[in-house]
Amino acid sequence: MTEILIATHNANKRREIKALLKGFDKVKVLNLDDLESSPPMIVEDGKTFRQNAIKKAVITSKFFKGLVLADDSGLEVTALDGKPGVRSARFARVKATDKENNEKLLKLLEDTPEKKRKARFVCHIVLAERGHLLVSVEGVVRGEVLSAPKGKNGFGYDPLFVPTGGKKTFAEMTATYKNRISHRSLALAKLKKSIGKYLKNS
Repeated sequence: MTEILIATHNANKRREIKALLKGFDKVKVLNLDDLESSPPMIVEDGKTFRQNAIKKAVITSKFFKGLVLADDSGLEVTALDGKPGVRSARFARVKATDKENNEKLLKLLEDTPEKKRKARFVCHIVLAERGHLLVSVEGVVRGEVLSAPKGKNGFGYDPLFVPTGGKKTFAEMTATYKNRISHRSLALAKLKKSIGKYLKNS
């Protein structure tokens, strides 16, 4: 049985990534909470999602024998010069709730007209092993930010984000449908081929 460790304590991310990893035979997907002793706390101080994902994956892989998968993702709003960006999870404050982050975003955009609320969800996913970077991929979904939240599914900024060409926010979609079109699913789809290659060599 080959083990893949998802390097995050975020329960929502773990659940989403596990669902997207279904289909691999003889693979056990673990997360940091499954380990007897967790790797040291990693400070996400990179300027890009890719830098943070690489740091998490490479450092964590030094403490785990199998493959390590790490992601960093968030929302970039054009009118806010790309904010919240890498600070998406802690936009309002450190350890902010989703509600607090959404409220801050709406406050900053309250005078921004609908046509100028363009945004994109970005996800970088990295695979590492024994301290070495194996592969890095990106998934992007473009859309816009609403003036009020809609929907109760998902997490983060999902209630405010409607993908281009769609009518529902990520939070109004079922998990199954969102997992077909989300930034994380697009990135992981690219990564799946690489995972298969490295599993054969493990």
